[in-house]
Amino acid sequence: MKKYCLLLAVFLGLSASVQAQGDAEAGKSKSLVCAACHGTDGNSAIPMNPKLAGQHQGYLVKQLQEFKLASQTGGKEGRNNAIMNAQAMMLSEEDMQDLAAYFSSQTLKVGSAPEDVIAQGEALYRGGDAARGITACIACHSADGKGMNLAGFPVISGQHATYAESQLKMFRSGDRNNDLNGMMRGVASKLTDEDIRILSAYLEGLY
Repeated sequence: MKKYCLLLAVFLGLSASVQAQGDAEAGKSKSLVCAACHGTDGNSAIPMNPKLAGQHQGYLVKQLQEFKLASQTGGKEGRNNAIMNAQAMMLSEEDMQDLAAYFSSQTLKVGSAPEDVIAQGEALYRGGDAARGITACIACHSADGKGMNLAGFPVISGQHATYAESQLKMFRSGDRNNDLNGMMRGVASKLTDEDIRILSAYLEGLY
């Protein structure tokens, strides 16, 4: 899996670099409507809403594109979320690029992980579980959770545990299905509720 991720990073490098455009200053003014849920600087104070600060620009653009696609197809394609579909529906490609440029330029605020999840969380994150066929998260999301920008693998370190847990469960159930080649669905399908709880809590303090 790690070799696959690295090859994918090289293969997708050109398309990702093409996406890396946008005006951060313009994005800042356009982000006012986002602040209620995601914070003025992308550091959401609401655990159920994701932190956007410091996220890879290309990944942010992709999510906005897919929210808009879901709004246009009644949720049959893209990433379906009632609130975000409505927000993305009115965005132009330039708007998406500007917003992504702004949020990606912000500094992600450090979180923390409970002491009782660190050992198990680290073991699963770094080593996976060969007996259950669970690939180590580190293979695509890197040792510090910063992901792989060129391959489109997002920053997951410092993310709210509540949000991370909800997304892993959605990947597991298939309610979220906009992952590349079903990679996250494949991994999440093998995770128990306890695995997901521990990993999500661990990620919030991973740097």
